Amino acid sequence: MNVILASASPRRRELLSAAGVNFEVVASPAEEIHDASVPLDELCEKNAELKALAVAEDYPDSAVIGADTLVWIEGEPLGKPRDLDEARMMLRKLSGRSHTVCTGVCVVFPGKTVKRFHELTTVRFRPLDEETITAYFEKTNPLDKAGAYGIQDSGEMIVEGIEGAFDNVMGLPVARLLEVLQNA
Repeated sequence: MNVILASASPRRRELLSAAGVNFEVVASPAEEIHDASVPLDELCEKNAELKALAVAEDYPDSAVIGADTLVWIEGEPLGKPRDLDEARMMLRKLSGRSHTVCTGVCVVFPGKTVKRFHELTTVRFRPLDEETITAYFEKTNPLDKAGAYGIQDSGEMIVEGIEGAFDNVMGLPVARLLEVLQNA
């Protein structure tokens, strides 16, 4: 079965390639929903579904994978920051605290069969001062990452520990995804 990743994320491409999946990338044109009143898991799954369905329209004979990752702290979703000021504000908010990372995944199979799931990981941040935040931003671009950080990009500077799947924090819970693809 042909597999399509409906995401331009280099991290998702890297994870799927490392898992040995043959796929092509078709970035989804879908607009994400940004609604803090929707529960975290539902919001991530729904955005993943919107992305996958938008691409599946043009590739009806393929399995199309959509994904959406959000950082969630005290009921507030943190997506990708608009600029460095917002990125700095996000890291200040996460500093010295735990938060949840949710990745929703949707696979649209030929015949429009839809499988949705999500994975949750708890991430604990170190206390961060302005110098650490600046040094972190010098090593990685925070603007293309939910919550303004990438755990795989110098994450040891800011992350104290995690409970759950590392790849989920990167943006794709690979083990769960492989189960869904193999059971299709």
